Amino acid sequence: MTETQIAVPVGDLWATMRRHTQARIGLGRAGSALPTRHRLELQTAHAAARDAVHSPFEPEAVAAGLGGMPTVRVRSAARDRLTYLQRPDLGRRLDATDRAHLPTGDWDVVFVVADGLSSRAVHEHAAAVVRETVARLAGWSVAPVVLAEQARVALGDDIASAMGATMVVVLVGERPGMSAADSLGAYLTYRPVPGVTTDADRNCLSNIRPPLGLAYEGAAGKLAGLMGRGRELGGTGVALKDESDHVRVSDQLL
Repeated sequence: MTETQIAVPVGDLWATMRRHTQARIGLGRAGSALPTRHRLELQTAHAAARDAVHSPFEPEAVAAGLGGMPTVRVRSAARDRLTYLQRPDLGRRLDATDRAHLPTGDWDVVFVVADGLSSRAVHEHAAAVVRETVARLAGWSVAPVVLAEQARVALGDDIASAMGATMVVVLVGERPGMSAADSLGAYLTYRPVPGVTTDADRNCLSNIRPPLGLAYEGAAGKLAGLMGRGRELGGTGVALKDESDHVRVSDQLL
């Protein structure tokens, strides 16, 4: 061993690495299987993911956290949870009756809170993100918040088109994994057209879930910045980049 080499116990190395990730690494083994403790943790995480997918959406709880902002409730064309999971296309279309009752106006943006694949994420994080973002939108006309049940991201296109909103922000429960069952995503789209707009036309902020993911203030700041820039450019998606963390060389020289 040379003077520059340092021997690090394997156990200490794995412990150090685990502090920087939620991935299950270096778990060891008991015979040919995982240690019992880690196997039970894995089963618990799997149960939490299943619960997140199947737990019912509670729009009243979200509305209560919005601080008095007006809301409207809608459903997708998927009539129940099983249909929603089996027919993603129906989760992208508004129920015809609910569409007819949506308010219309000359709004700059509409926020859609959608259950998606984790109602838990929506219940825990969506209202705070809406409040923090709206507080940063001076001069914007904001439509009533739409609380959407059995909803996919593209349902926001149908909602914005029906309401006359120029831009839509869909806050949706993301697909739960084995390390996160409460991750919220925010999808921003400028002038969406149902059936025409694609994922390439959207911007996404993912993993909003403090303290382990993106904080509400950080998400709202990024989202409001993207919204403003998107309005200036007249578009969102691949042409719109988040440069909020970018430091220019000229700034470093000041």
